[in-house]
Amino acid sequence: MYDMKALYEAESVENAVALRLEHPEAQIIAGGSDVLVQMREGKRAGKELISIYGLDELRGVTIDEDENIRIGSLTSFSNITRDPIIRKYINVLGEAVDMVGGPQIRNIGTIGGNTCNGVTSADSASTLHAWEAIVELTGKSGIRRLPIKDFYIKAGQVDIRVEDGEIQTAILIPRASYENCFGHYIKYAMRNAMDIATLGCSVNVRLSPDKQTIARARIAYGVAGPVPMRCPSAEEAAKDKPLTLETAEEFSLAVLKDIHARDSWRASKAFREHIAVEMAKRCLIESIKRAGGVIE
Repeated sequence: MYDMKALYEAESVENAVALRLEHPEAQIIAGGSDVLVQMREGKRAGKELISIYGLDELRGVTIDEDENIRIGSLTSFSNITRDPIIRKYINVLGEAVDMVGGPQIRNIGTIGGNTCNGVTSADSASTLHAWEAIVELTGKSGIRRLPIKDFYIKAGQVDIRVEDGEIQTAILIPRASYENCFGHYIKYAMRNAMDIATLGCSVNVRLSPDKQTIARARIAYGVAGPVPMRCPSAEEAAKDKPLTLETAEEFSLAVLKDIHARDSWRASKAFREHIAVEMAKRCLIESIKRAGGVIE
């Protein structure tokens, strides 16, 4: 069923790094919801695999000493959706990953695997970009952290240094990115469930203390380009603006300055641009409502 050369099971993060240095051509496998499917299809036939699935130290959601929300890379989608820290501070991430596949996939698929495959349609990707996530990588040189926007290099490729034996160990959401912020995610697909996104849009806002203006807005898309992307033009267009439909219109139209939609068998470039504008508007309005604001 699965044509693999060898399977090595890591006993610790340090052991996983050592195995990767010893077998640089090997593929890291966690839940296997992507890797095993590709192997069954013959795309990774004959590969060596390094399994990190047994490393419970990479599971769970905590708040660290710097008040970052720390999500272990092996935390499953189901656990993220149910986690009390996620529900309290970044509930939109739980909502986004709850749109991945079906219950079986969400029970075994991991946040680390969803980001490390470098796919722009990953349901977690746009929300993690909008919340300015930091990716933590561990290798022989120690721990390296970089913004998630720099982690994605191109379609299907991320910045993991195989020569250093790196594996992804966590995703961090800085306090400055989640404190008093509220967001919403919309996934547009051909079906209401069990489908890959044609376009994904995630927005979050922080309102002024009197809840009359937008102090800060963040927006990111999946499938609006080869990698997930932020829209700085739209974010700037909403900054310090009143909570009006006019602001929402300006914000949504500004995304066209930043996205790089393309034609594909799923949707045309023109259609993707059309729904990108509408999704941005709806996400902003819902985010404002969740933050306690009223659109005038």
